[in-house]
Amino acid sequence: MYGQRIDEERAGPQRQFVLVVEDEPLLLLMAGDIVEDAGLEPIFARNADEAILILESRDDVRIVFTDVRMPGSMDGIRLAGAVRDRWPPIKLVVVSGHMYSDPQLPDGARFFRKPYSSEQIVATLREMAV
Repeated sequence: MYGQRIDEERAGPQRQFVLVVEDEPLLLLMAGDIVEDAGLEPIFARNADEAILILESRDDVRIVFTDVRMPGSMDGIRLAGAVRDRWPPIKLVVVSGHMYSDPQLPDGARFFRKPYSSEQIVATLREMAV
């Protein structure tokens, strides 16, 4: 028991992962940098289908940060709904440069219009990670 506690302390705090879903490579990397600025670890997906596969294979994703428009079987709004239905504890951040009104999102999801302030996203991610 004592040895296990020392090993856990050496490992440091539990890493918190954010699944970033964005089909534009440059925006994907920029979003990853924002996640890291918030002190979190990014995992990358290029579309909702890839995101669902990642979520099905991992149990350590705490936040999904997704764009709305992307190729594949669903957009970011439908992805947010699917995440809320299948993985209710996961927090949601949805961004779009094409929507002019707030979309219908699951309870607790946060929406930001592009171009968004990286400081706002960092603050939101930190708040959600608590």
